[in-house]
Amino acid sequence: MNPARNPSEERLLAYAAGTLSPPEAVVVAAHLALRPANDAWVRRLQSVGGEFLETTIPQTLSDGALSRAMARIETDAGEVRAQAPLNEMPELPAPLRRYALGPWRWIGPGMRVRDVHAPRDGDCRVILLKIDPGRETPRHTHGGVELTCVLSGAYATETERFEVGDLEEADEDVLHRPRVVSDEPCLCLVALDGQIQLDGWLGRVMQPFVRL
Repeated sequence: MNPARNPSEERLLAYAAGTLSPPEAVVVAAHLALRPANDAWVRRLQSVGGEFLETTIPQTLSDGALSRAMARIETDAGEVRAQAPLNEMPELPAPLRRYALGPWRWIGPGMRVRDVHAPRDGDCRVILLKIDPGRETPRHTHGGVELTCVLSGAYATETERFEVGDLEEADEDVLHRPRVVSDEPCLCLVALDGQIQLDGWLGRVMQPFVRL
């Protein structure tokens, strides 16, 4: 894996263990749907965890645990049906089709955002960001974590180019100005903690009007 365009090993380990925050897990799941090799690596981690559970010393269950479990099984309706998609964007990776979406909102020339109604973690939430070709965001840093997975198109920062399936990790130590370099709009899935922090005097003037 190219560490500059993939989740860190620590984040993937947390995802495999089920301890990653819900918004970040949504973005990582979309990345894995677009990167089969990384998905296979995560599945191997989960398999190792399963083997570890198999070798742990069994614990005594509480009285009636088996009967309660069997009762739940007996109440099953029998037929399992796939959940219908909850949004109108069939181009999204499968993990995102299960979430309803808010309306598109204009946030600047050639830039729109819509909320993904996925579980939040405090101020951390999930959004879709679409930016037209040739457009760039204001130069900014972050109040917290920002995970960005490219779903279509491509963008470039001062040091890297991110294409479909690539994932960028950013925090308060990263100052960048992403610019769309594809001929089509760049659609990104973002887990954003708090608001972006615009750089420079013009950024401070614009800050109250830029809300993601």
